[in-house]
Amino acid sequence: MMSGNYTSIDNQKVSGSVPAVSDPGHVTVKFADSNLQTFPPSQVPKGKISSNPKPPRDADDTFSNTFSKPVTGADESPSGGWFRAFSVAAYKPYFDVDTSDVLERIKESLFPFKGSFTEMISDNPDLYGPFWICTTLIFVAASIGTFVTYVAHKLQDKEWNYDINLVTWSAGLFYGYVTVVPLGLYVILKYFSAPSGLVQLFCLYGYSLFVFIPALCLSVVPMEIFRWAVAGVAGLMSATFVALNLKAHIASAGERWFLIVAAIFLLQVALAFVLKIYLFTITV
Repeated sequence: MMSGNYTSIDNQKVSGSVPAVSDPGHVTVKFADSNLQTFPPSQVPKGKISSNPKPPRDADDTFSNTFSKPVTGADESPSGGWFRAFSVAAYKPYFDVDTSDVLERIKESLFPFKGSFTEMISDNPDLYGPFWICTTLIFVAASIGTFVTYVAHKLQDKEWNYDINLVTWSAGLFYGYVTVVPLGLYVILKYFSAPSGLVQLFCLYGYSLFVFIPALCLSVVPMEIFRWAVAGVAGLMSATFVALNLKAHIASAGERWFLIVAAIFLLQVALAFVLKIYLFTITV
């Protein structure tokens, strides 16, 4: 019915409408107690990189597995395969060492007759120690060589000029040796089907050069026979360290294993000879 300008609808049941629902009052909702599992705190030692797995133990696939296994981290790239060789995340596992690890490996390199270095690094070979050993060698060789030549010239009242080539020559020698020689040895061992890991070889050769750091420091003694003795002892220690640690792996190469070990030994001795000629010899 109409009343003025307003329309009212009678309170009647309209077809299609939804009947009102009566208020049931307060409803109590109970939640069951959930059993939450608690995890113990991480046991990763302080100073370690916990976001990345350690390098695999298998010496044969150490380097290749680095680029085939995914590594979780905030700075890793989504690309896989060999493209990971150009990412920082691919090399993080090989820098997962602290000061105590590096010092222990340096100590092991100074006792070459033990031959247990490869077993020590089998679980976690590193590139941190070899990089800094080579870098330290470069600066020690340049600084000691410069100091000795400076003193020798001053004692004889001769003019002295700094030789910048000493730095570049040392960098090429040490970085080149610790890179090219392990690569070549890796190819040879693969040819003879001998178990070998590329990163293990880098690690072994890098730590084998540490003995030349104190040897270079001792070269300041102005006695030629003493310098020859120091270079010879350092070369023999370094050569013995590498040869004995690789002997067990190369023995599976067949009858020629002795020739390979002998070549490795002589190559380290040759390095000491080159260092004596170009770094331990002072000419005025």
